[in-house]
Amino acid sequence: MTEVVAALIWKDNTFMICQRPAHKARGLLWEFVGGKVEPGETGEQALVRECREELAVTLSVKEIFMDVVHEYPDLTVHLTLFNAVIAEGVPVMLEHNDIRWITPEEIPQYAFCPADEEILREIIKKYGK
Repeated sequence: MTEVVAALIWKDNTFMICQRPAHKARGLLWEFVGGKVEPGETGEQALVRECREELAVTLSVKEIFMDVVHEYPDLTVHLTLFNAVIAEGVPVMLEHNDIRWITPEEIPQYAFCPADEEILREIIKKYGK
């Protein structure tokens, strides 16, 4: 099982989603920013590192929003989504194809990675109008 962390970053009533690069697995699908936890890292440390590498921002990682286990054909992930805020910097696309800030009501307009679907339903339930 691959340990993966991601950030639920809010700005007013919108949250950040990122489009995966075309050449990667699940290319051009939308996701929360984040990545794999490396050996010796906590989830929070991995998330801070990934956001520096992918967006050139420093995160302040808060509590866990939720976690899910998802089986893809090529791997099984344990995804932990943390609430987080950008403590320093402005997001820059260093890795992703695109970055958007969307409302919970706009979720159906985007094709997300399957591992995120349960999380997205929870966001709609909790924050949707």
